[in-house]
Amino acid sequence: MKEIKLTDSEKDLMEILWEKEKAFMKEILESYPEPKPATTTIATLLKRMQNKDFVGYKLYGNSREYFPKIAKGEYFKEEMSSMIERFFNSSVTQFASFFTSNAKLSQKQLKELREIIDRQIDE
Repeated sequence: MKEIKLTDSEKDLMEILWEKEKAFMKEILESYPEPKPATTTIATLLKRMQNKDFVGYKLYGNSREYFPKIAKGEYFKEEMSSMIERFFNSSVTQFASFFTSNAKLSQKQLKELREIIDRQIDE
């Protein structure tokens, strides 16, 4: 994936598309909480996201059915990798140390993390 990021507004819209998998403008608007954004605002966001290659559409007459071109998990993986690179000099160890000491994890959560890591080591 390119090093292009989504703005907070674009991420909100992507969350809707990831949940719905595909949606027309009306369905997208209905998914927003009140106060709903203007149709033109959503149209502008969709156009920007198409230019960034995050969103595609299929044309049905004059209507467009939008869909995400990247899976949520893939986007999250790229975001995490970028964050680790920027803030922790690409050191997963530094990230893990920071995360475990600052996230106020319970003993149970820490044990669950250890089990996840142990499973990855055993594979």
